[in-house]
Amino acid sequence: MKKFIAIAIVMLAFVANSQAKVKFGLRGGMNITHMSLDNSVLDASNRNGFYVGPTVKIGLPLGFDIDASAVYDQRKGKLTDVDDNESFSITSKSIAIPLNVRKGFGFGDKASVFVFAGPQFAFRVGDEKIQDWTMKSSQFSVNVGLGAMLLNHLEVKANYNIPCGKTAEAGIGDAVSNIKTGAWQIGLAVYF
Repeated sequence: MKKFIAIAIVMLAFVANSQAKVKFGLRGGMNITHMSLDNSVLDASNRNGFYVGPTVKIGLPLGFDIDASAVYDQRKGKLTDVDDNESFSITSKSIAIPLNVRKGFGFGDKASVFVFAGPQFAFRVGDEKIQDWTMKSSQFSVNVGLGAMLLNHLEVKANYNIPCGKTAEAGIGDAVSNIKTGAWQIGLAVYF
């Protein structure tokens, strides 16, 4: 955590010295949760969710930007017990903080495309226990994606959120099952 804070301070100092453009906005979109399990006792189905919250974009030299958000992120999944065909749903609610570095390629002032990647930190705000599952209180993941900026105010982007650890665990019979939840995300941001 200390390294993260130190890197953030260095980046902010760099931004202040470069007289970067800072834009604030609102971001929202849809999640398509991808669940993976480490056993064959349960079958996982993907479900839709959503995210929404404030965002900031900081322009850097050489066509690079940093974008950071604090979004309410809700992901859903359906699990089915292979033996008795009994199903139940899991809804994960968290505050997610993605911090992405972007490289843009412009087509004048009207449009540009960009690629981006960066870490995401998520902190659970919902129930710790759902059915027999114990949800982790925080999760680290990585975003990789691409997008387009139109008229310097409207942004459309798509990415995959790659989990870097388990999201939950449960005792299924004599075995412990771990679950990871990544997500395909499609979103829209409006900058003011």
